[in-house]
Amino acid sequence: MMRIGYYSHHHGSGHCRQADKLAALLPNNARAQLTVFTSLDIDSYRFTAIGEQQIVRLNAEDERPDDILAGRAGEYWQPASLHYSPVGNGDIQKRSHQILDTIFRRKIDLMIIDVSVEVAMLCRAASIPYLYVRLPGIRDDAPHIGAFAGALALLAPYPKALESAHTSKWVCDKTLYLDFIYSQKSESYTYESFIDILAKLSVDNETSDLKSTNLPAIETQLTDKSGATIPIITVIKGYGGHKAIDEKLPELRSLLPDTLIVSLGPIDDEKRCYVDISAEVDDVTPFICHSDYLMMACGLNAVAQAYHYDTPLIVVPDDRPHNEQAVMAEALVAQNKALNWQQFKTLMSVDDGQHESIAQTIHGRSKPHPTTSVDSIEKNNFEEDSGEETNAVTPTAAQAFMHSTTDYPTTKLWFENWLLPRLNLTPESTIKD
Repeated sequence: MMRIGYYSHHHGSGHCRQADKLAALLPNNARAQLTVFTSLDIDSYRFTAIGEQQIVRLNAEDERPDDILAGRAGEYWQPASLHYSPVGNGDIQKRSHQILDTIFRRKIDLMIIDVSVEVAMLCRAASIPYLYVRLPGIRDDAPHIGAFAGALALLAPYPKALESAHTSKWVCDKTLYLDFIYSQKSESYTYESFIDILAKLSVDNETSDLKSTNLPAIETQLTDKSGATIPIITVIKGYGGHKAIDEKLPELRSLLPDTLIVSLGPIDDEKRCYVDISAEVDDVTPFICHSDYLMMACGLNAVAQAYHYDTPLIVVPDDRPHNEQAVMAEALVAQNKALNWQQFKTLMSVDDGQHESIAQTIHGRSKPHPTTSVDSIEKNNFEEDSGEETNAVTPTAAQAFMHSTTDYPTTKLWFENWLLPRLNLTPESTIKD
């Protein structure tokens, strides 16, 4: 069994959450061998699949006033192979020692890097094998290309169908596509239970300082789904950025004056008057499942949650480095999984806001609406030897990958006998006559 190390970048909690989801796919004995490296503190993300003794809390890597060179010092002082590399930074020296010393002491066989070009190059220079997590977007700059080339393989935590047309063929060939990894345990929500949630939230909003523009009597006007006359649109936002969606709220209200608009997540105070319910919830599943429309940005975790439901999806990508969300939005639209904002506005204008026209336009959802809990869906999906296709979430590729690391005693055997047969590239050194 190989010992795995996982480096989780500290921007947001998504990287740690991804490590947690992958850890949950391992058998218990293998899970205990996993080590996660992150400079994110315990209050920002608490792991559920592994214990705190398996987390290495790294020193930060912020610039310091005593640095000899800043992290981005310009063309003649900045290596083309790195994005960020202060010189003389004591914290980075300590974290580099933490990483290498832990790898040596815990006899880690393989690192998964999510994401950092600098940690990738540290591992490659120290002759430590690593896999590099590829996020969506245009990542053809020299540092990314170097990190990709230095990896044994690349991991994409999304379906191959959503790969950007701009990605180089060799990068695609070197990538294992794990599909969306969504392992959150969730209840099975009926429409009636969803309306109960809305009713409670509406009461909370009425007792707050929020003045609603269009708040109906939830129980009386929405209880019967077949006879409901008020459409529901849920707007889901994360803390990584919500300005782009908030700016659309006045126009959304104008387009859908008689619609119940629910905003989940952060919201600008001056935009609250355009929604009927503003709240933060622990589980967005009932809103994804039972809303008439779903409007959201294109963060990886958010898309993973909504991807396999048949609720019409309107995507408003946030501005991110490397066009990460814009590229994901383009792929979703190209795969008939979503509409962009302009397409949505056009349909609303032409068809007078008819829900049926949106659902017909987004016609690529061949998977039926989930009616069972995520637990049972995952159980069905994990039956890899059944030979039958399953509905909804399909994390089988991720599970197969994680389990493969438990089947081989060394990284070399795993690389040659499991990984290489699944890639469309072969290192020259392993080609035999």
